Amino acid sequence: MGIAGLILGILGAIGSFLPGVVFAAWLFALVGIIVSALAMKKGEGGIAVAGLVLSIVGLVIALPRLICVALCAQAIGSMGAW
Repeated sequence: MGIAGLILGILGAIGSFLPGVVFAAWLFALVGIIVSALAMKKGEGGIAVAGLVLSIVGLVIALPRLICVALCAQAIGSMGAW
């Protein structure tokens, strides 16, 4: 379970920097936080902590970018350009 959290954390952290993947990266990061927290509760050590840290970093980076993209799309749409 810790390895799954680590993989989701890596996908969330790396995906938060990629423009097209940011829409899924926050979801990977959110699921990674949940899975890593459950793995830590079960007693799995360093891998679960690494997954939790990477997932939090991915979520912190992905959410503002996703909000910015949504607000920019809304502003462009209100100008009548679409």
